[in-house]
Amino acid sequence: MIIYTPPKPAEHIPVIDLAPSLSGDRDGMQSVAWEIHKACRDTGFFYVKNHGVPEELALAQLEWAGRFFALPVDEKLKLDFKSSPRRLGYEPFLRQVLDEGSAPDLKESYMYRQAHVEGGTEDPTNQWPDNLPGFREQATAYRRAVSGLALHLMRCVARSLDLPNGYFDDGFQSASASVRLLRYPPQADTGTRNQLGAGAHTDWGALTILLQDDCGGLEVRNAAGDWIRAMPIPGTFVINLGDMMRRWTNDVYHSTLHRVLNNVSGRDRYSVATFNGPHESYLVECVPSCRPVDQAPLYEPCTAGEHTRQMAAKTYDMAAL
Repeated sequence: MIIYTPPKPAEHIPVIDLAPSLSGDRDGMQSVAWEIHKACRDTGFFYVKNHGVPEELALAQLEWAGRFFALPVDEKLKLDFKSSPRRLGYEPFLRQVLDEGSAPDLKESYMYRQAHVEGGTEDPTNQWPDNLPGFREQATAYRRAVSGLALHLMRCVARSLDLPNGYFDDGFQSASASVRLLRYPPQADTGTRNQLGAGAHTDWGALTILLQDDCGGLEVRNAAGDWIRAMPIPGTFVINLGDMMRRWTNDVYHSTLHRVLNNVSGRDRYSVATFNGPHESYLVECVPSCRPVDQAPLYEPCTAGEHTRQMAAKTYDMAAL
């Protein structure tokens, strides 16, 4: 259990302008890659602006999240994620424990999964609400736009590791992205047994793209071990690395602890997290530019699917306890 202590004011979570990398100019890509390299070696968290995702599409996704969570509880429970082998659908409060030893997280969520590439096969275990016309269309449009951003960011990450831009393409172009809508009710303080909206955790996959509303509540542990607030910045996404990136880079890049406590705004907090990783059979192993010369890498190779299933079993088994 990581006992909650109040965060300090933000010291440094960089805002990276992606415009030069989207221009097609080699030097522009290199300059953005260098900024990403510095952020990934420091905290593993950064904001991106000028990312190419229309602002109106992002704001609409937050609005639709609010409409979904406003549905009656019995309607949402018809989509209970326990009915899906991939845990897709609605997750009620108190189902997940992200910080071992703490009380279950005070949040509810809805998750769907779709292919990165347009026209790719949709996951057959998705559960869509029947009584919310337009929800599925909006969700698909948002996923398509953000998946394009994810592919671009992975190419920037590859370049930041002195690898060819398309080094990770084989894993991602045929993969799917999981999109999770989240609602955190306001909390006056931490609950019994260190209960937060989302307990301190690292993400499991390669790269997470987070859209957050203006409530605040996201907190990140920096390289010095201090908790700092990742305040909302209009027109940006928050990007953080997951545990797969540590495995790829032999701990050169970080997957950083973060958490959510909605104790400032006094109202519900909504966010949308898009979890990006390679397809399930992709072998995750140390990349050539991070491979030690005289010793074995820190992590044994594994498939992306094996890694994700292990992490999911851990956090949901703890909730049952």
